[in-house]
Amino acid sequence: MINALTSAVFVVGVGLALANLMGIVASALGLVSYWPPGERDRTYYVHWGISHSLNVVMLALTYLSWNSLGLPRGPSLAAGAALFVAGYGVAITAGLDLGVEETKGLAGDLRTGGWYRYSRNPQYVGYVVATVGFALLANSGLVAVVCAIYLGWWLSLPFAEEPWLREQYGEEYKRYAERVPRFVGRRTVRALVGNRADETAVSDRG
Repeated sequence: MINALTSAVFVVGVGLALANLMGIVASALGLVSYWPPGERDRTYYVHWGISHSLNVVMLALTYLSWNSLGLPRGPSLAAGAALFVAGYGVAITAGLDLGVEETKGLAGDLRTGGWYRYSRNPQYVGYVVATVGFALLANSGLVAVVCAIYLGWWLSLPFAEEPWLREQYGEEYKRYAERVPRFVGRRTVRALVGNRADETAVSDRG
C-alpha cells in the first residue's frame, strides 16, 4: 500500500516534471520562449527552480518507495548502478566540455570539440542512460513514472534548442549539424573509430 505522504510526494514530483516538460515542448513547437532562456531572465529562474525542486522531491520519493517494484534486487541494482554511473559520467564530462553557462541555457560559444565531436547533445545522451539506471536502482514504480517524464525532457530539449542555436550561430551551426548527429548514429561511430585511428597513428609515430 502507498501511504498518504508517498502519494503526495509523487503527485508533486509528477506536477513539477510535467511543468518543465510542457514548457520545453511548447518551446519546440514555437508557442512560447521558455527554453533555452539565453539570459538570466524570469524563465531561467522558473526552469531551474523547478528542476532543483524536482531533484529534492525525487530523492524523497526514492527514499519513501525504495525497492517497492519487486524487480530482482541483485540484477536491478547492478545494472542500475552501471548505467547510472556511466551515463552521469558522460553527462558531467560533456558539461565540462560545453561550459557551465551554456549548460544552463545561456548564450556563449558554439562548442564542437570533446564529446561534441560525436553528438550534438552528449549530455542528454548521458542523462537518458543515467535516468534509466536510476529507475532500476530505485526499483520503484513511482520513481519509474517520474523518470519516464525525465526521459521526455532529454529527448525534447534539443528540438527546443535548435531554432535558437541556428539563430545564434547561423551557418556555423548548420555545418556542424550536418556532420554530427543530434543524439548518436552511424556518424558517431565513424567519428569514434576515426579518432582512435588518429590516436593510434600518433602513438606509432611517437
